[in-house]
Amino acid sequence: MNSPILIDLFAEDRAHEEFLKAMINRIAKEETKEVSLQIRSARGGHGRVLNELAIYQKAVLHSESSLLRMPDLLIVAIDANCRNFNEARQEIEKALEKSFIDRTIIACPDPHVERWYLADPDSLKKVIGVGPKVGRKKCERGYYKSILSKAIIDAGHPPTLGGIEFAREIVENMDFYRARKGERSLNHFLNAAIPSIRSMQV
Repeated sequence: MNSPILIDLFAEDRAHEEFLKAMINRIAKEETKEVSLQIRSARGGHGRVLNELAIYQKAVLHSESSLLRMPDLLIVAIDANCRNFNEARQEIEKALEKSFIDRTIIACPDPHVERWYLADPDSLKKVIGVGPKVGRKKCERGYYKSILSKAIIDAGHPPTLGGIEFAREIVENMDFYRARKGERSLNHFLNAAIPSIRSMQV
């Protein structure tokens, strides 16, 4: 029996963590792969993610413990924050040690991860009862978080985590074709993640 694919995840906040956990689990299920996912970063913004990523890589490369071994895949997620997508991606690439480059999948939601939650309004409506109109990309901080939170409230749900609590259901019901079509940064992530998980023989 094959061992699970070991995947480590660095993300800048819980919204990234919950969405990407659900996304990885869905891809693995569809590709009939078993994964073991570890959250390796503390929350606190993308600067902290990159600092801890540097510490983590050195620890893995020098560790003799089975609790901190080289992952099969590493996923690093930071918001693009309306910078050029390639600039955001290159910021992560520059932070990678040579041993990690070929096993790292980069996620840079543009401009913020909440737009990925909203990427397929039809499926979102099925999950929460409201499918908000997202419109053209805006860079204002908190803009998409507000749209997602308002949709949760308008649908009659308690405003607990602003939509993050529905991450698994949103991702499970998402039509990837529709979601990728309007979200270039999500398309980039899926174009890397799906074949990487598919090709893993562990």
